[in-house]
Amino acid sequence: MDAIDQLTDTAAVIEPKAARARGQLRAMWVALRPEQWVKNLFVAAPLFFSQRLGVSGAVEATLAAIALFCAMSSSVYLLNDIVDREQDHVHPRKRFRPIAAGELSVSTARLMMVVLWLAALLGSVRLSAGFAGVLMAYWALNFCYSRWLKHQVIVDVFVVAAGYLLRVLAGAAVIHGAVSTWLLICTTLLALFIGFCKRRSELTLLAHEAPGHRQVLDEYTVPFLDMMIGIVTSAAIVSYLLYTASDEVARQFHAPGPVVTAPFVLYGFFRYLYLVYQRQEGGDPIQLLLTDRPMQMTVMFWVAAAGVMLYWR
Repeated sequence: MDAIDQLTDTAAVIEPKAARARGQLRAMWVALRPEQWVKNLFVAAPLFFSQRLGVSGAVEATLAAIALFCAMSSSVYLLNDIVDREQDHVHPRKRFRPIAAGELSVSTARLMMVVLWLAALLGSVRLSAGFAGVLMAYWALNFCYSRWLKHQVIVDVFVVAAGYLLRVLAGAAVIHGAVSTWLLICTTLLALFIGFCKRRSELTLLAHEAPGHRQVLDEYTVPFLDMMIGIVTSAAIVSYLLYTASDEVARQFHAPGPVVTAPFVLYGFFRYLYLVYQRQEGGDPIQLLLTDRPMQMTVMFWVAAAGVMLYWR
């Protein structure tokens, strides 16, 4: 009986430790924000639009670049969560983040941030000097954002948009390809659209408490953001339509085929506006994309249509 009692006592000690270890690992994984890695698919845009999916080495290099961007972006998320932990602690949604909730210590988060940063840096240098330069620019921009730029009205949204633009430039650097001016314009306008919609969602969700959660929200008003959203939406749609009808596309496709992708783009913008204005969503664009079936179908149809136009002869 003594042996059985001893084994029982040992199990009683081990089980809580194992549970704590599992909880810590889960907190570390959640803190990386893996759902946000979807943004890093923008790195693959130059590969896709340059019709190089079948080029030896290009796909492998792009996949490696996406993985390294995931590591670097998670390092940035950890930095943001460390800096903003006090504000996040009282935020209706962000309070559940591991650092804000106290599930992950600041010291552990800092260690994870440094390890990911070093891994991304070393990997990027081995992959491509140009890519490494863009990746470091992405880190530097986000460091400045976490410290100062996030408090500057309008500039804060432009910095977020620049993050998407740098992803596209990184994808071009890793395959040593040129980037279409139209791709850069459309990417920038799409990112600005998402950014201003996010600010509007935060402002309406938090109401009078908004400045306490994000200082810059005190500088925004709903009418002003509505105006910005209207301008950027119009500019993005017109730019995409001009791109599909441009001489560049005519030379590349030898047909006006890409115009058929326009309805998917139009519906995507209108659906997003519906979710922001009618359902008060849009605070987390990636979560919205991952949960809204019509948006998912729209993206899938657009990718399929664009793929047929680019690669089917």
